[in-house]
This record gives sequence, structure tokens and C-alpha cells, in this order.
Amino acid sequence: MILTKAQYDEIAQCLVSVPPTRQSLRKLKQRFPSQSQATLLSIFSQEYQKHIKRTHAKHHTSEAIESYYQRYLNGVGKNGAAPVLLELANEVDYAPSLMARIILERFLQENEETPPSKSVINSMLRDPSQIPDGVLANQVYQCVVNDCCYGPLVDCIKHAIGHEHEVLLRDLLLEKNLSFLDEDQLRAKGYDKTPDFILQVPVAVEGHIIHWIESKASFGDECSHHAYLHDQFWSYWNSCI
Repeated sequence: MILTKAQYDEIAQCLVSVPPTRQSLRKLKQRFPSQSQATLLSIFSQEYQKHIKRTHAKHHTSEAIESYYQRYLNGVGKNGAAPVLLELANEVDYAPSLMARIILERFLQENEETPPSKSVINSMLRDPSQIPDGVLANQVYQCVVNDCCYGPLVDCIKHAIGHEHEVLLRDLLLEKNLSFLDEDQLRAKGYDKTPDFILQVPVAVEGHIIHWIESKASFGDECSHHAYLHDQFWSYWNSCI
């Protein structure tokens, strides 16, 4: 189903006033029943990520970090089982996984002799059982599993969906008896940046000659198209045609 620019703008405008929760996604589906869940989730995620990028700096000032950390300590001091971090993230309109990272880094700075490395933080977010404090481990876990747009769980899902779409595209090309080279074959030939597939014999689709195909398992809004053009597509244009 083709989504018009007007329909996209209506969905994006609706997202301005809703929090990034699964409940909001259900409301969005009720509001736009003709759109697939996957389409709405992708637009939802992209619009929320734009919002997070715009507001990221204010959550990382020393004052903000110390305020969040003290509120976390006060909250778990009253009830360690309550979703203190998750509720704090929702209250200040910040992604739960990113809030968990802030508090985890602050905790480790206070309790470890050396500042934590990025790899250590990432490992603890992927596996909160590594965190040397049971209460914080549970708080981080709650944030990760309840975050629709950020965090290691979302990253795994995105990677799996991306791989699935590449497999489906490969199967479709084989079904149509189209000759192609995939990324591994292209890298073996010395290509640096490569699309997912180069067609060895170009084909015509709706009046356009197609030389290569790049699969993106996300919604293609104007912002992402411009970014992909700059980061990937122009180099494909120069090297693959």
C-alpha cells in the first residue's frame, strides 16, 4: 500500500502528542486502521528518535544527571521493586534505555575505581545480571524491555528484521530468474561500500532502469532518504552503474 505525503504528515503530527509506549501504538492503530502495524511502528520509531536527538543535550548536563540519580536513589529507597527508572524516563520524556544508561554510568562512576568503558556499559545493558547491584539491575531490565525505540532489545529486533528482508529480497530475485551479486560477492571483488544486490543485467521497473537494490526495513521519510543519499546511495550511483 502506497502512503501519500499527506497521510504521512497526519500520522507524524498525531505522534507529537503521544508518549513512546506500546499503549500509544495501539491508539495509533485505532486512529489509522488502514495502515499496517509495521508501517505505524516504523514511523513512530523514527519520529521519536528525531525528538530524542533534539532534546538529548539537556538530559546530559551535569545538573540533569545528578538530579536523575538522586531521584533514582530516593525512589528505590522507598520501594526498590517499583519501576522507578521507567517512570522517571516517561516523566521527563526520555527513552527508558537511555535513562538506564545515564543512571548506570553514574552508579559505576561512584562505585568503581576507574570510569566504566563504553563496552562495559553496553554489555551490562545487554545483560543486566552483570550489574553489581541487584536493585539497579532490575531497574535497567525494566527499562530495556519496555523501550519501543532504543536499547539492545530493539537493536536485535531491527537487525533480525533487516536480515529477514534481505533474505526475502534474495528469494524474490531468484524467483524472477534475475542474475545478481550480493554484498559478500561484491566485497570479494574489492568493493568498499556496497548495496545489498547489484543486478548483473539491469531491469526496467515503471519506466526506471534498476542497476542495484538496497533493502531498508524501515519507513522512508524525507529525512532518512536524505541521510541515506549522503551516506550510501551516491557512492552506489558512482561505483555500481
